[in-house]
Amino acid sequence: MIVLQSPFDHPAWNLAAEEYLLHGQDNCLLLYINRPSVILGRHQDRQSEVDEEWCAGHDVVVVRRMSGGGAVYHDHGNLNYCFVADRQEGRSALDGSFLQPVVSILGDMGLHVSIGSRKDLWIDGAKVSGTATHVSKNRMLHHGTLLFDTDLEALHGALKATVATSSPTADRSGFSGSTVTSSGRKVASVPSPVTNLCQYLPERVSAKKFFNIFVQACCRYWQTDPAALDAPALEAIGLLAGERYLSEAWNR
Repeated sequence: MIVLQSPFDHPAWNLAAEEYLLHGQDNCLLLYINRPSVILGRHQDRQSEVDEEWCAGHDVVVVRRMSGGGAVYHDHGNLNYCFVADRQEGRSALDGSFLQPVVSILGDMGLHVSIGSRKDLWIDGAKVSGTATHVSKNRMLHHGTLLFDTDLEALHGALKATVATSSPTADRSGFSGSTVTSSGRKVASVPSPVTNLCQYLPERVSAKKFFNIFVQACCRYWQTDPAALDAPALEAIGLLAGERYLSEAWNR
């Protein structure tokens, strides 16, 4: 497993990096942080999911990803992980086993999370990670959020709630839950209570420090050193970001 850390915080670039790695040959884990943004599932209706006025007033970028699932809010308190690997004969690409390393690494930090029915991660009755999957003929991509110290009020403001709630921690936590029927009808995200992992640590740790610890833990888990994308890869990803993930046609 190659462990990569993105040098940029723009969601369009990082989503392009995921697609670039999917078309490669290496098994990779890409870790990245996005600036405040809403990431839409591939088949979601933007107007139904996003509070456009709120996002425009708070400089929140809206970008559509290549995988399905529900809408998710990102900011600098949220770590994103993306596993890209070859498909394995005899194993379903949708079995959720990709989450086991994340559970193990968090457990070693004293954060004991459990895997939910939608391939998401929960702690103390609230979701801290939603996931989505994209599968091609020979490759698979699994990516997810990891709420550490996300602004939950901003999450609530950026995403349109489907149910009334008195708690600012109850809203759409991301990825899992949105599907498209055989007729093409779009189905909305599934609301879930969400929380931040930071409150479950015995000592206050900054998001930046936690992310560094998480990267180091990933390298120990796979017994490797952190790697970097080379210049040709950075150029190709930048071109893909501009052509697809920054285009109005893709994101409308």
